[in-house]
Amino acid sequence: MSITIGKIFDLAVQKFPDKEAIFDVRKNVRLTYKEWDHEVNKLANAFVQAGVKKGDRVSTFLFNTEELASTMLACAKIGAIFNPINFRLGTEEVAYILEDAQPKIVVMEQALDHVISQIANRFGEISFWKINGEPSSYAASFQDKVASASDRVVDSDVLESDIYAIMYTSGTTGRPKGVVHLHREMAEQSLIVIAATRLEAYDVGLVTAPMFHCAELHCAVIPRIHVGASNVILHHFEPKKVLQLIQEEKVTKFFAAPTMWNMLLQENLNAYNLESLKLGLYGAAPMAPALVRACHEQLGISLVQAYGMTEMGPAITFLSEKDQLTKAGSAGQACLNHEIRIVRPNENGPSDPDDMMPAGEAGEIIVKGPCMMKGYFNREEASQHSMHKGWYHSGDIGYLDEEGFLWVKDRVDDMIISGGENIYPREVEDVLYEHKGILDIAVVGLPDDSWGETVTAFVVKKDPSLTEEELDQWCQSSARLARYKRPRKYMFVDALPRNASGKIQKFVLRKQMEEIYTGEKAST
Repeated sequence: MSITIGKIFDLAVQKFPDKEAIFDVRKNVRLTYKEWDHEVNKLANAFVQAGVKKGDRVSTFLFNTEELASTMLACAKIGAIFNPINFRLGTEEVAYILEDAQPKIVVMEQALDHVISQIANRFGEISFWKINGEPSSYAASFQDKVASASDRVVDSDVLESDIYAIMYTSGTTGRPKGVVHLHREMAEQSLIVIAATRLEAYDVGLVTAPMFHCAELHCAVIPRIHVGASNVILHHFEPKKVLQLIQEEKVTKFFAAPTMWNMLLQENLNAYNLESLKLGLYGAAPMAPALVRACHEQLGISLVQAYGMTEMGPAITFLSEKDQLTKAGSAGQACLNHEIRIVRPNENGPSDPDDMMPAGEAGEIIVKGPCMMKGYFNREEASQHSMHKGWYHSGDIGYLDEEGFLWVKDRVDDMIISGGENIYPREVEDVLYEHKGILDIAVVGLPDDSWGETVTAFVVKKDPSLTEEELDQWCQSSARLARYKRPRKYMFVDALPRNASGKIQKFVLRKQMEEIYTGEKAST
């Protein structure tokens, strides 16, 4: 028997037919596993009637909805390739993905019509299905398409070695690439997450991070389906609504990026009964030790960190509950069946997997495991570079300590070189994050004629009276930060640019700084 994503769902339906599988908060619709299977089968047949065959792509351009999860499962049943698109992308960014992935169908919603309506006429070969709102000249009604379809089980020959999805990278450094994952890889990922988070059928999980991203989909939604747990789907993240749903739905576990946990902590937590919540999973970006402690103290929950990347499914390490405080700041230890190496970075090409660094010394993080992507869609050269000698080369800098815990220092591209010294922004950010007047922080390098780069901090204030002088004194007084590493320039901003997975887009900040730097030079 091939363990595909579709088969995982079928087995859950057989075992838990009358258990609540999904609650779509936006629609106020609850479905048992048996009822959900009925809807998924109708959607799968609707796709087949529309001409979708095994290997064809079906894209979604949706916020968090039952229809997104159902599309994933319907594709899995018929062997179509699922392609979820980031709902925060602009018109030309979406057009780029549609041109690259070439889907047969795009399932979209009215809230994103302003994006698709500008480019639909460029894609006459694509059928657009709208899940809500009125049909338009270019978009048919999703409900009408599904209503006329059969609910019979679709005959298919889907194998675990078939492609399950193409998931585009978050584009923190430029154009996204389509990551190709097989069914077998994501079945493995699901089992790893189940073991790491002790997920069981009685659990109620809240879907609040974007479902188009692999962190939510592969580390939360699919594992819950795998064990027969319940998914409460929130259309988009709203801190007060999240806390309300934890109370009303007795949510036990959910995933959120660090910035989302931080936003929850700014609310009046005493106004909610959060006793049901037992465990929080976080990832997509590092969490400052101060924020880890705040979650423990104010929410009273255990935390598990997942570190990884889309190319690996995503998780490659977990930091367990018992290690959250004693190893605060670490990404944890390698997942089951995964191997991590720290190797000497190579500026002229892929790092050599055998040129390993000793414990405690930083280098490029490379990893090997059963969840590694098949490659990048239509990007053979990039695939060979990233998967050199069978190892995925992450582009992240870190080190392994004597106990095998991974400490991620930064991206290779984000490292600051000032006066010949290598400075990792994350260690500066962790010190600044301890200051109670800071809500959010990002440290990058500003071009400097004398030093090469100057350490610069972009700060979102929690305390409006916070000054540059106060922060400089804070850094100078820290025993954890050498004086040469402290920021020499602070820029106070209303918000930091982040992608949908919560990662700060430092290339956006660097571009802004380069424009400022160029302007200043021109005026002198």
